Amino acid sequence: MFVSSSMVKKVVTIDKDRSVFEAQETMAAHNIRHLPVVDPKNRVLGIITDRDIRSAMPYRLLKEPDNQEEQKKLQALTVGEVMTTAPKTISPMDTIQDALLLVQRDKVGAFPVVDDQGILKGILSVRDLLRAFVNVMGIGEPGTLIGIIVEEKVGQLKRIVDVITQENISCGSVLVARYWDEGKRAVFVYLLTNNVVRVKAKLRDMGFTLLDPMEWYLDQLPEAPETKV
Repeated sequence: MFVSSSMVKKVVTIDKDRSVFEAQETMAAHNIRHLPVVDPKNRVLGIITDRDIRSAMPYRLLKEPDNQEEQKKLQALTVGEVMTTAPKTISPMDTIQDALLLVQRDKVGAFPVVDDQGILKGILSVRDLLRAFVNVMGIGEPGTLIGIIVEEKVGQLKRIVDVITQENISCGSVLVARYWDEGKRAVFVYLLTNNVVRVKAKLRDMGFTLLDPMEWYLDQLPEAPETKV
């Protein structure tokens, strides 16, 4: 799935010469946390977030909201003085998997989506990514997630799917993840039913070990080996 199919296309933006107060009001009015800053040609100059605005607020102003002197100083503060310049961006033709890796690497909550000329085409937030994966994995429908530990060899997934098919159950999604025991994988299958007793019994009879998804912690996985360049 490409970023272009998951991004928000009607983006609320702001000019760099607007006040920080106006940026704050715009975010509140649209219930958003990120505002791309663009020039008259809609090229991205930066991004301002609710965190940037909070950081710009003097602590004494929060304690003394009626302090007129501090209010005047803050009203003179512009978006361009507070924004992050040269923000991390992403292309409409990147995938949502690319976007997830960038979120993890760069620790940001949203990416302006730009074309090759730096023109803003949309914005993609962590919330948009979650919505995309909910749709892809089919977990918006009622069902049950089961976890299965399998040996890392060809044919294991087919055996699992055959059992599910024999029970005439529809499968919403299948996720294969690393497991902390060498030579094994964890398979998570989302079944579009709450009646999974027979499927679980058959899988156990075939020698599979079932894994409680609630006890699955990604933090327990070994670190991926570093790639040497």
